[in-house]
Amino acid sequence: MAENMKFDLVSPERSLVSGEASAVQIPGADGDLTAMQGHAPLITTLRPGVLKVQGPQGEDQYVVSGGFAEINADGVSVLAERALHQKEMTQDILNDWVKEAHEAKQNAHPDVADSAAKLLADMVAMGTHIGLDPNQASL
Repeated sequence: MAENMKFDLVSPERSLVSGEASAVQIPGADGDLTAMQGHAPLITTLRPGVLKVQGPQGEDQYVVSGGFAEINADGVSVLAERALHQKEMTQDILNDWVKEAHEAKQNAHPDVADSAAKLLADMVAMGTHIGLDPNQASL
């Protein structure tokens, strides 16, 4: 059995979890990665997606809209722009997040238009992944 490490997930509104995990799957901006005890130090940006935490009681899933993850040999700290336990995510919340991403894309300066389009695409993919309909957002 894998050794546990410290895990923290916080957003500006609240601390969602602080405890132990044997593995954390992170939706990194350049692709998903899994951190475990003894992982090489790394800081990565997050894309909208599902953060999966394998803890003593089983797996928990959290929806994140972006942010940063710091990984070291002893643990993982995730600083999310917005985060919710997957069970808290509703169609209305997803609609709001997709609408905001769409507006950001519409208003983006040409220098960051590609990043804004990627954010919108990642937000839509996240909604589909958790079983919600991202097309219901009134754009």
